[in-house]
Amino acid sequence: MKQLLNRFLLPFLCLFLAGALPAAAEVKAPDVLVRDVTNEVLEIVRADKAIQAGDTRRVIDLVDAKVLPHFDFRRMTMLAVGRDWRQASPEQQSKLTDAFRTLLVRTYSNALTQYRDQRIEFRPSRFAPADTRVQIRTEVIQPGAQPIGIDYMLEKGEQGWKVFDVIVAGVSLVTNYRSSFGQEISRGGIDGLIKSLEERNRTLAEQHGLQQAESARGA
Repeated sequence: MKQLLNRFLLPFLCLFLAGALPAAAEVKAPDVLVRDVTNEVLEIVRADKAIQAGDTRRVIDLVDAKVLPHFDFRRMTMLAVGRDWRQASPEQQSKLTDAFRTLLVRTYSNALTQYRDQRIEFRPSRFAPADTRVQIRTEVIQPGAQPIGIDYMLEKGEQGWKVFDVIVAGVSLVTNYRSSFGQEISRGGIDGLIKSLEERNRTLAEQHGLQQAESARGA
């Protein structure tokens, strides 16, 4: 199941959010926002030769610029850490949030370069105009494989709609990380988890650098 999350999660976070609307624009209903932005960004990805060639740096830059403002990474980190979040000092909470955000971006950004013939179907979403928390359901349709359900959990606050969890094939992103985070904290406390996340981020950064070098040589 973790491989399934790794393969499908962030590519479609990126597709959903990479074309985010300007802050001054009228706030759309969450289902309309997901559909419109996804369709727009799919066209960009299909046409971007650098992404198709495997340029992970380009994808990471895209995510950094477009995704981060539309996710509530602090809340996602708090949910992933669970009850141990209360043990963390404000400085530790900030470091955890930064490290978890970097991990998500670096872990999954390479998968976006693998996008080819998948398409997204948008399932009916039920919510009232006054609702401030909604679940938007989609399916990834792949040639020769079973569809993969990807649901976005969004909450509306003062800054508009923000994603606080993503559910891939019935598995919550934050719940998926909670077990491993708990084990790290049991071994080394909050600082141990921060150190572990930072080490994983360094490893992923090195891997991305190697992939870019190989891609450049192949060109």
